[in-house]
Amino acid sequence: MYHFVRLGLKGLSAAYVRVRIEGAERLPATGGYLVCFNHPSWLDPIVIAAWWPDQERLLHIFGPREADMSVGIRNHLITWTGRGVPFQPGGQDALDATRRSLGVLRAGGVLALAGEGRLSDQEGIPLPFEPGVGHFAILARVPIVPLSIDGTRWVHFGSTIRLRIGEPIDPTSFGTGRAAAAAVSEAAHQAVTAGLAGVTERARPGPFGAWFSELFNDRPWLDEPADPDASDPGAAAAEESPPP
Repeated sequence: MYHFVRLGLKGLSAAYVRVRIEGAERLPATGGYLVCFNHPSWLDPIVIAAWWPDQERLLHIFGPREADMSVGIRNHLITWTGRGVPFQPGGQDALDATRRSLGVLRAGGVLALAGEGRLSDQEGIPLPFEPGVGHFAILARVPIVPLSIDGTRWVHFGSTIRLRIGEPIDPTSFGTGRAAAAAVSEAAHQAVTAGLAGVTERARPGPFGAWFSELFNDRPWLDEPADPDASDPGAAAAEESPPP
């Protein structure tokens, strides 16, 4: 089922866009690892699942954030493949989601995680990463592979989506605890940001492209009035995707 869905997604995406992968030679030769990526679009996990160059280890995606995985075609597909690690809004099952994620990594698998915890507002400029990125890597003692994605925010027919893989980050050199987790997450953020150097927001495509690009994007904070008392504009959004 895993390979059937992967090949299906690859064929469908290849019919609309080009996908360019850079840095595949940097992937760890053995063992599990955590792929930490920026998240400009709902398409990111699909592109990763379809095109990730490591075929030796099974890839899992951390997410989606859903209260009921039995509702919706997308959720049924994720459940059917068994390659998602869904979690509930508000962190109600944070401990269970953490255990399942660590199980994937400790078993030698690959876990892809959006470091921002929500969608980016602009392509090429990732939001600060949540400390959960560092917690996962430190607890599982696996390297973080930074992945910089561009070309998914606005998708034009025939355009190129680029997956740039950075040098792995060893979390064991940062120590343990909250400060270490935050430092690991910041290192991953810097690596992903470096991979996006020179990337700018693409022009909005035509009606179909714009509809497709925004099909499952959920950015309610763009429609909400600004809170003048909020010291951190991303804090409320971060709470919706709690760190493990």
